[in-house]
Amino acid sequence: MTHVLVTGGVRSGKSSYAEALLDADAAVTYLTPGYPADAVDAEWAARVAAHQLRRPPAWRTIESLNLAETLRAVDGPVLIDCLGTWLTRLFDAWDAWEDDSVHHLGRLDGELSTLAAAVREHTSDVIVVTNEVGWGVVSAYKSGRVFADQLGRVNQAIGAACDQVVLMVAGRALMLPDGSGGPS
Repeated sequence: MTHVLVTGGVRSGKSSYAEALLDADAAVTYLTPGYPADAVDAEWAARVAAHQLRRPPAWRTIESLNLAETLRAVDGPVLIDCLGTWLTRLFDAWDAWEDDSVHHLGRLDGELSTLAAAVREHTSDVIVVTNEVGWGVVSAYKSGRVFADQLGRVNQAIGAACDQVVLMVAGRALMLPDGSGGPS
């Protein structure tokens, strides 16, 4: 059993790498918190279709915003793709884009601790995909700064719940050492 967090920038190869970590013939659950494809956003629909076409036929897809509950309800290997989309959907549901109040941070802390525990406790492989943000210009908009700050917290918590963290850069995987030896 392995729990791996795969992080990196947009189009860095995160999802393809994460998928390759799992057996194509196994009964993998592909857990996605993303918005379903629809005719309103053709670009998003194309992204969803590309992901679906890549998945082996033995894999099943579950779309859910409640990642922890779903992870606890399934057996076998699970691929979660992706935490950036999950955080986006939570912020949308909570109308929290301009509000980093204690209320929303507390809600996120609860969701996050529950998800981290579910990852740690899952008795089969769990591969989690996330975005790495905040390496560039600081957003001129509060919503962008709040998102970057909170996704950083999400990534640290799930990274701590995993056995391994992989950083994808230009389609290449960098295995990151355990960060337990220094300050956070």
